Amino acid sequence: MIMQRIVVSGPAAFLFVSLLASTPDRLRACLPAAVKGTDIVSAQWLKPTNEVKRITVEEKLDEIKARCKKGELVDAHGKEVYFFRLTGCWGNPPVDYQEILRRQDEQLTQLKKRYTVIEMTCNPDGVPLH
Repeated sequence: MIMQRIVVSGPAAFLFVSLLASTPDRLRACLPAAVKGTDIVSAQWLKPTNEVKRITVEEKLDEIKARCKKGELVDAHGKEVYFFRLTGCWGNPPVDYQEILRRQDEQLTQLKKRYTVIEMTCNPDGVPLH
């Protein structure tokens, strides 16, 4: 009788442990090759402590309740997720920086019609530029 319980609870225990797997493990196969769970999506200064609060890909995917569906990364509503690295981290901006940013905005507008777009900071360290 005890053996039956172990045999029956074995698959159930495996399923439970699988459901508790961390976001990167569950979604790693669906992430684009150039994106890691630890990559920085955004960052902001916390004035009282003068610290930087960074949001990672993993945290953002958790926030939108992302999952793998047939090999694609989708949000809670089944809309495909698209990662977009922003442009604009210039120490000294190029002459045509306004045009570059305008084209970027147009591209984002088009992508958002079809995808849930995760806009990733152009600064891979995530430290906000002043």
